[in-house]
Amino acid sequence: MMFFLRFPSMKNMVVLLILMALFGISSLKVDCKVLDSCSSDSNCGNGYWCSSCPAGFSGSRCVRSATTNQFQLINNSLPFNKYAYLTTHNSYAIEGEPSHTGVPRVTFNNQEDTVTQQLNNGVRALMLDTYDFDNDVWLCHSTGGKCYDITAFEPAIDTMKEIETFLSANPSEIVTLILEDYVSTPNGLTKVFNESGLMKYWFPLSSMPQNGQNWPLVSDMVAKNHRLIVFTSIKSKQETEGIAYQWNFMVENQYGDGGMNAGQCSNRAESSALNDETKALVLVNYFPSMPNKYGACVDNSDELLNMLKTCYGAAGNRWANFVAVDYYKRSDGGGSFQADDMLNGRLLCGCDDVHACAKGSSSGACTFP
Repeated sequence: MMFFLRFPSMKNMVVLLILMALFGISSLKVDCKVLDSCSSDSNCGNGYWCSSCPAGFSGSRCVRSATTNQFQLINNSLPFNKYAYLTTHNSYAIEGEPSHTGVPRVTFNNQEDTVTQQLNNGVRALMLDTYDFDNDVWLCHSTGGKCYDITAFEPAIDTMKEIETFLSANPSEIVTLILEDYVSTPNGLTKVFNESGLMKYWFPLSSMPQNGQNWPLVSDMVAKNHRLIVFTSIKSKQETEGIAYQWNFMVENQYGDGGMNAGQCSNRAESSALNDETKALVLVNYFPSMPNKYGACVDNSDELLNMLKTCYGAAGNRWANFVAVDYYKRSDGGGSFQADDMLNGRLLCGCDDVHACAKGSSSGACTFP
């Protein structure tokens, strides 16, 4: 709440202090800047949060916590593959998620926010691991293709319903799901998508481009309500369930420690070469094999930007459409959000930041405020 009052006297100043106490206002600071000192999120403006990064700065400081909406800032009239989308690795593996099996979990976490919070902060692609478990489809951070009580996070339908709620409330937004899929139950995933209400947003396989052609315009996808794109890691499901096999449509670099070697960017085993232009989408992973919450602020900053530039060259001078990270809000300033701005700037107008692109612009049209 904001008060537009003048306070010429001590009496009115006392009134102001009382109002601030009543409404929990600890500061009237509005013009927050990256790396301003803070003691809580309330000291930082919208799109920032109060965080620490011992390897990057001292104390607690305001760092970015939300993306720039490139569709609103510039345009939504280009093909889907002409934009970049912030992606969370293991989006469901959330710190503090209560056990749904009655057994304490013994596995890794990769994120701090709920899926709803991730989407509200501008994440537009979610990496989910789907498994057969307890006569249903669950999200698990497991090993060997099997889910256990100690590795299970929640029934997949719970997360799918969060996504449905977001898409319903945000009719101009598009969400991509990238499934590491271990579900062998026939039509198991289809059942979850039907029961969660997500099928009404389904982007049909028949509309996906072949041989590296451009995807449909974002504006057309929105108009047709084709706002959920789903990829699976099981090739046969493209035929049996109409779910796109991921590596028929995108290239992807190595994940984990193997994808974090400075100056190197190679494809993961399942993907064709990064410079295979018969795949219109490019996914870049940048996270360690063992999640590191407190190291993520460094990983998600300059090192991430450098890797995106390395992978640009490896992908045949193509900028990434998806950039996947752990602990997406942790950084030493702009973080994964600045990386997303850089990618959209490069894709939309050839500049290092999407904010330098002129409204409605395409490549070559930039402004520098």
